[in-house]
Amino acid sequence: MSRNTRVLCEGLYFGEAPRWRDGRLWFSDFYARAVKSVSLAGDVRVEFALDDDAPSGLGWTPDGALLVVSMAKRRVLKRAPDGAITVHADLSPVAAFLSNDMVVDAEGGAYAGDFGFDFHDEALKRGEMAVFADHPATKLARIAPDGLVTAVADEMHFPNGSVITPDGKTLIVGETLAARLTAFDIGPDGTLSGRRVWAPTWPRAPDGICLDASGAVWIANPVGPECARIQAGGEVMDTVATSQHCYACMLGGEDGRTLFMMTAPSSIPARAAAAPKGRIDIATVDSPHAGLP
Repeated sequence: MSRNTRVLCEGLYFGEAPRWRDGRLWFSDFYARAVKSVSLAGDVRVEFALDDDAPSGLGWTPDGALLVVSMAKRRVLKRAPDGAITVHADLSPVAAFLSNDMVVDAEGGAYAGDFGFDFHDEALKRGEMAVFADHPATKLARIAPDGLVTAVADEMHFPNGSVITPDGKTLIVGETLAARLTAFDIGPDGTLSGRRVWAPTWPRAPDGICLDASGAVWIANPVGPECARIQAGGEVMDTVATSQHCYACMLGGEDGRTLFMMTAPSSIPARAAAAPKGRIDIATVDSPHAGLP
């Protein structure tokens, strides 16, 4: 289906982990080392910066604290409502390389993925398709509300964007390098079971993802300039073209039907950090946001 898209804002380095909250889209700008936000009027503001690392996954706990993945240090920070920042969790016992996206559940627990290896270096050496075909697997981390970290799934192929269904019972994870969405049943203690392929996505690869009220998942496709709406089983229900390669997406706006798409020319750090060419594209879609984040 053809949809009208427009650029909401530009001048970012590499936007990731978009989350709609209180009338603004919050997101991480990797190479600015900052968490930022933007309204539908396009006014970007820096909410806060990290001194020594790039932020990635974001999510709020029930008391209003913001959890932020600190990528290279492989940890989760907690920013209290008064702005104080503390270390909430150490992901290094589980994360093999850079920590990445995260979804926070209704109780303040969270699930976080990681690269598993130096993807960008390997992609430059061998090419992206070779890395898709041959790469190390990694684990998915569970962060309890008190900050305790455990591994809840192994043999994950670059676990990336994740969503939790509105009933809180199912976690869907985008495995970028397996080109699939993988689902788990969530236990009362946050443990996972019932692993299954929710949808194959090839020739697209899921990076950031979000869930709509019909139960379909929008995936940002980092190997092409688009977002795609996919239902369980893998049927592509809709696509939206983006102005650049797309790395994350989120539904938001007043009625939850604005699709925010984080785009950039490349994810390679030396290229993405060289100049602020990242953008946020938006389009209006039919089915509104559902679940978490």
